[in-house]
Amino acid sequence: MKTPLTIQIIIGIVLCLPLTAQRESYNGLDVNLNNLYRLSDAKTRSISPENFTGEKGKGGMATLEEGSAERAARDLGQGWKVNPYVRIPAGETFTLAEIEGPGAIQQIWMTPAGRWRYSILRFYWDDEQEPSVEVPVGDFFAAAEVYNQISSLPVCVNPGSAFNCYWVMPFKKKCRITMENLDDERMTLYYQVNYTLTEVPDDAAYFHAQFRRTNPVPYKEVYTIVDGIKGKGHFVGTYMYWQTNNNGWWGEGEIKFFMDGDRDFPTICGTGTEDYFCGSYGFAGTKPDGTRGYVNYTTPYAGFHVVRPMDNLLNRSQTRFNLYRWHIADPVRFEKDLRITMQALGWRSGGRYLPLMDDISSVAYWYQAEPHNPFPVLPSRDELEIQ
Repeated sequence: MKTPLTIQIIIGIVLCLPLTAQRESYNGLDVNLNNLYRLSDAKTRSISPENFTGEKGKGGMATLEEGSAERAARDLGQGWKVNPYVRIPAGETFTLAEIEGPGAIQQIWMTPAGRWRYSILRFYWDDEQEPSVEVPVGDFFAAAEVYNQISSLPVCVNPGSAFNCYWVMPFKKKCRITMENLDDERMTLYYQVNYTLTEVPDDAAYFHAQFRRTNPVPYKEVYTIVDGIKGKGHFVGTYMYWQTNNNGWWGEGEIKFFMDGDRDFPTICGTGTEDYFCGSYGFAGTKPDGTRGYVNYTTPYAGFHVVRPMDNLLNRSQTRFNLYRWHIADPVRFEKDLRITMQALGWRSGGRYLPLMDDISSVAYWYQAEPHNPFPVLPSRDELEIQ
């Protein structure tokens, strides 16, 4: 008795399924503990001052005549930490990395000397002339001015001003990363860019980060975190550096996400500044001596630090704060456009809100399909300066 043709086809498909699954290639991206065992054809490469091009077998080749640490290595010679850092002259731009794709940045470590607000990081994807990332280096790593330990998933700031980021940044053709030194003095930079060369899926979006500062926020106006995003993508994080210019509580304001044609009223409206950064009740707690004060925290998705003054007293004028919030588990998706604002709001007499005129800086992080709208002009050096 012959098996009907339809049944034969179904049996053939079922028998082939395991083989098809086994033949599915893994590109080495989307790495996590649950798939770390999987093999792929992705190639691991790394760029640093000891291997400017990331080429295979080309690391640690600098001679004493070429090296930045030639004096320290003079008794040992080639191969002995001859060129571990670069010096970027005042007013010049240095290319940290130029990579031919397809591939993805998977981790960046760096330790920049000098004033971090005067060192501008820029990332360019494929053939674009306008950067997709343009941020002072400290702000990019959620540390605008001074070292505060940060232990989050995409950004870690470790002792000794060691900046690390784990944002995955895919590109299809090429990647270029530069650092501009706006200072009057030469800066020293240690850095390492770890990346993979592999196939990138068609639906992979490009990483973007944009810096803004308003000093002070005009009375009764909101602070704009980002505006003018056009295209399809998702928002993945906010960093803010906030200086209060009034005594009293400063974080009563709401964050608003206007997306896909929203005009006067947003689709997403928060309930307060500390609430958006995953805190509550003024970031305050009881200290060991029984007094009330701010409580610093650093978590995988959100964090808060008092930067200055260091006495940690509540609600003092001129206090500065680091705040970060990563939308990793809850990306904010948009189809056409996105604008994000934050109210600077405190309290005044009679139980009334007080619009504040604070000094606020921010970095917005998102992924989107290219092309992207050009960024606003970066503030001048004087407008970037932290005093």
